[in-house]
Amino acid sequence: MNLKHLLVIIDPTREDQPALARAQWIAERSGARLELLACEFNPALDNTLLLEQSDLERGRQSLLDERLAWLEKLAAPLRQAGLEVKCQVRWGKPLHRQIVLHCEQSQPDLVLKSAHHHSLLRRLVLTNHDWQLIRHCPQPLWLVQHGQWRGERLCAALDPLHASDKPAALDHRLIGVAREFEQRLKLQAHYLHAYVALPHTLAFNAELLADYDNYVRRTETHHREAFDALLAQYPAIDRTRTRLGQGFAEEVIPAYVRDNGIDLLLMGAVARGQFDNALIGQTAERVLEEVECDLLVIRPVT
Repeated sequence: MNLKHLLVIIDPTREDQPALARAQWIAERSGARLELLACEFNPALDNTLLLEQSDLERGRQSLLDERLAWLEKLAAPLRQAGLEVKCQVRWGKPLHRQIVLHCEQSQPDLVLKSAHHHSLLRRLVLTNHDWQLIRHCPQPLWLVQHGQWRGERLCAALDPLHASDKPAALDHRLIGVAREFEQRLKLQAHYLHAYVALPHTLAFNAELLADYDNYVRRTETHHREAFDALLAQYPAIDRTRTRLGQGFAEEVIPAYVRDNGIDLLLMGAVARGQFDNALIGQTAERVLEEVECDLLVIRPVT
């Protein structure tokens, strides 16, 4: 994945801008240029029944000019630090649609957006706009936590058996991004595969019940062999930083993130048919609401 052009979504409703801080951190290590984007919409300036079209256009432009000037103030210290920064504003709604349209036009390598944060539980709280971007953003999407950024470790959550209908190439892309970030951003890369055997209470016939312990062992072997086969294609990966976790993904992944001080979790977006271009899936949705770190969502290359 290239790191030459970073699109940063600026939230006019908040004083802090975690996504901008994270983008600066990346740019300082990669030499990427930054593009700051703010989207505006006011329904009072979208009602042609009450005002002339020319008056509405002047009102919209005035609001956009004001927002652009604000973005330029945010960009000033970054430029003084030697970074290349461009500022853009758009009029329209909903937010996620405007972001997707802008991505299609500007073709950034990475999109960064601040996610909401629960001050007590330290969890990511994803809005509807976040979920829509996960489904439809054509570029990799980095959702930024509010918490302090250490920038030390990342974890790629892999699925070598593709139980969630992911194409096989997606795991390789996740590993490729993890390795590139390890080299260019100096983030120590970890790799995790979570699996679960059918619980004993859900065993559906007497034969399975009678041989349940052996079934559990076979399940572990099956997943371990698939995980090992995937990792074997990358001899440079430090196997001491790989983990096969037994249990539900929504429990295993957040626990691994917490116990190993993971700063960035990489997950793949799953193709789910004609109605949702990239739906993470119910299990992973629960994972995302529990993790205590930044999230990078990678989609398959189409």
